[in-house]
Amino acid sequence: MIQQIIFIIVSVLALGMAGKQFLDIRNNILLGEDNPIDQKDSGQRWKNMFLVAFGQQKMFKRIVPALLHLFIYVAFLMTQIELIEIFIDGFLGVHRIFAEPLGGLYTFIISFIEILSVLALVATIIFIIRRNVLKLGRLHKPEMKGWPTNDANIILGLEIILISAIFTMNGTDVLLQELDPSHYPSTGNLAVSSWLGPMLFGSFDQGTLVILERIGWWAHILVVFAFLNYLPSSKHLHIILAFPNTFYAKLNSAGEMENMPTIMNEVKSMMAPEAAFTEDAGGEELPEFGAKDVLGLSWKNILDSYTCTECGRCTDNCPANLTGKKLSPRKIVMDVRDRAEMIGNNIKKQNKDCIASDSKSKTLSKENYDDGKSLFDWISKEELHACTTCNACVEACPVMIDPLDVILKMRRYEVLTLSEGPNELLSMYNAVEQSGAVWQMPNERDAWTKELNND
Repeated sequence: MIQQIIFIIVSVLALGMAGKQFLDIRNNILLGEDNPIDQKDSGQRWKNMFLVAFGQQKMFKRIVPALLHLFIYVAFLMTQIELIEIFIDGFLGVHRIFAEPLGGLYTFIISFIEILSVLALVATIIFIIRRNVLKLGRLHKPEMKGWPTNDANIILGLEIILISAIFTMNGTDVLLQELDPSHYPSTGNLAVSSWLGPMLFGSFDQGTLVILERIGWWAHILVVFAFLNYLPSSKHLHIILAFPNTFYAKLNSAGEMENMPTIMNEVKSMMAPEAAFTEDAGGEELPEFGAKDVLGLSWKNILDSYTCTECGRCTDNCPANLTGKKLSPRKIVMDVRDRAEMIGNNIKKQNKDCIASDSKSKTLSKENYDDGKSLFDWISKEELHACTTCNACVEACPVMIDPLDVILKMRRYEVLTLSEGPNELLSMYNAVEQSGAVWQMPNERDAWTKELNND
């Protein structure tokens, strides 16, 4: 009874704390501007989500890491079945509630989970070696120093603890089924634990086995709770956000860039006045072009940043990065996430202080937030202009993140709002605006046509 009460208290606290963190992430994502989604193509969106997020279609461009990742991913999904039983057992104070009703099916499910767990353990060890011993290049770029590397190792360590807990729980349970069948229902002949349990724990007495079984059981659920609360601050948040991110990803051609109506009208008025819109602007101020901060990006851009797996495939395929330039698409996405986190935390802290002091005049929102900083403090102009807009990063991303969209919006803000940029580009822009040609010429571009008319 005491164990049951402790389980309920721990579960409520862990789930409540995790829920609060996930709500903060939702609020941070909504700091971005509205991004209307065309629901007419919902069929294609569901297809993308099923194939790319669930089926990991894009991962299989590299077959070996794809298979290793698949072992861990499928093991994670299937372990949730066993986790459901643990939750029911914990709340009701029973033991393996599904064992007797399901019989042989239960044996098959648990055996399948054990086989997957062994494969996941092998994959986890290989990933640790690849990351820390072989030091795979794309996992050791400058932006991966410190927390990103530690984050990956923490998750891999938790996976090993979780798998160890599963086999400790199942292995000791197999032995206890023979010693005390009234309290430990038969699970049948399990694929791994039926031989691993006797081999590891066969020399222990019943009292020790009971303690070890409880240690494995509690370790399993506590690691899950720890992982759930750690997830919001980890790159592994992609196991959840990959699904909405692939669903809401752009469906148009990768090479098609978004046009700005205001700019298009200006171009039309310059190149073909008869085709331009003649609407009266009504004295309205021109909009702010592009984006200087996450508040000017779309919520989908911020969702991209929280979905990033930090795998580095985008940077690994970026021609600018491969030729030694400063640009790293992965860093761009990570910087957006870090900036969104900063703004979200500042707004939350400020408003909490306002509530405590009963002062509503200082409350913050995305509409009035200004801390004197912007994304340009994280992402340099050198990085932005190193991009060739080739879309290699977009094509390489296994969860359909679009770093290029952020780069374009920031470049547009720099050029169109600040009237800044590389000198060679600014001279070209001025020439196009003044004479309609990329090269500065003393005569108008179409001056030669007037001579034809005179003839």
